[in-house]
This record gives sequence, structure tokens and C-alpha cells, in this order.
Amino acid sequence: MAPTPSTHTATTPPRRHPTTTPVPWWRRPWILPLALFSVTFLLYSVPPYLSLDPADSRLPLPESPSWYFPMLLTHIFGGALLTLLVVLQVWPWLRTRHPAVHRWSGRVYVWSGIPLVGIPALLIAPFSGTGGSAQIGNTVWALLWSAFTLLGYVMARRRRFAEHRDWMLRSFALIYGIAFNRVLLIVLMVIMSPRLETVHGGDFDALGQDVGVASGFLSWVLPLLFVEWWLKYRRRSRRERNPTPTA
Repeated sequence: MAPTPSTHTATTPPRRHPTTTPVPWWRRPWILPLALFSVTFLLYSVPPYLSLDPADSRLPLPESPSWYFPMLLTHIFGGALLTLLVVLQVWPWLRTRHPAVHRWSGRVYVWSGIPLVGIPALLIAPFSGTGGSAQIGNTVWALLWSAFTLLGYVMARRRRFAEHRDWMLRSFALIYGIAFNRVLLIVLMVIMSPRLETVHGGDFDALGQDVGVASGFLSWVLPLLFVEWWLKYRRRSRRERNPTPTA
């Protein structure tokens, strides 16, 4: 008598988010300075805009369009929220011990960031009062940040988590470029200080405008280049630890 075919069929196990052993917080000592830097930046940059008065703006405002300042406020307050959420997103201990917090804060980052940060940045960039170079740089920033953020979300939905992390790290680099701009501006002002008398005739504001465009551009380009280097370095290290077997 022929054996009865088995009715059991093998199924491919669903792909799951890779699990890792939680890393003690002291093994990632950069998370605390990052959080302190974020809070310090927000305490410095956000309060002038809480009055909702254009006269308190630290940025030069164009005379038109009339919706520029409301869009600027939306961008600033939305960026403040994302700056805090980034700390939760890049904290390895939280991601491994409380993955639900990581997932939900990531969704808030994407679905509040696009309408509150990305779209307002695209709308106000062409009208920036700091000149044509800043307008171009801000537009490129807005396009790249929106694209990186959406690609990171798509990769997570497709459960391609390694690519998800790479794209979100690029997104985070651009968000932190806004805060890094304040630090870089001071550094460039010190470097360019010999030009204060020789080129700008002692006009400190003119020197600030001279280096402001370079600072605004480099403040997100340099972090993005660092992330690209880090991703390449990490991939090379993984290949060295886990070489591909040869036949």
C-alpha cells in the first residue's frame, strides 16, 4: 500500500525585526551628550518664537508672502519635536528593550515631520531673506530630508531594516544640521575674524552674513558626509568579521 502523502506543508517563517542583546547605556556614552545638546539648542533657539511675533524672529523675514512667518513657525516647532524624537530613535538600549516605543516614535517622526518640517521648508526656502545661495541650499536640504525620511519609512514597511536604518541616519544627520549650524557659525566667525577689519571695515554683521551662507550649507553637508563614511566603515567591518565563504 502506497504511503499517504503528508498534508503538512512547510511554510516560510515570517521575517522579523532582527533582535539583539540590549547594550548597557554606558556602552553608548554619546547618547547623553546628544540629548543635552538637543535640549540646549532648543532652549536657545525656540523661545523667541513662542511669542508668535515676527519682530522677535532671529531670521530676516521677507515682506511677502504673508504666509511666510506662519510657515516658518510651523517648521521651527515641528523641527523642535523631531530633534527630541531623534534621541529616542538612535538610542540602541531603547530600540532593543522597548521596540514599540522606537516604532511609534518613528511613525510620529515621519508623519508629523513631512507636513510640519519638510513641506514648510520647501515653501519658505525660495523666499529666504538671506539671499539666493541660502534659498538654493535650503531647497536642496528640504528635498533631501523629505526623500531620505520617506525612503526610510518605506524600507521599514518592507522589513528591509538594514536599509531602513541607513536612510533614517541620513535623515537624522540633516535634522541635526540645523543645530550644528549654530556651532559651525561660531567656528567660522573665529576663523574668518581677520577679515573683519580688512574686508568688512569692522562691520560684524557683514562678516556674519559673509560666513552665514557657508555655515548654512556646510552644517548639513558635513554631517551627511560623516554618516556616509560611517555606513561604509560599518559595512567593511561586518564583511571582515563575516567573510563570504568561497566554494
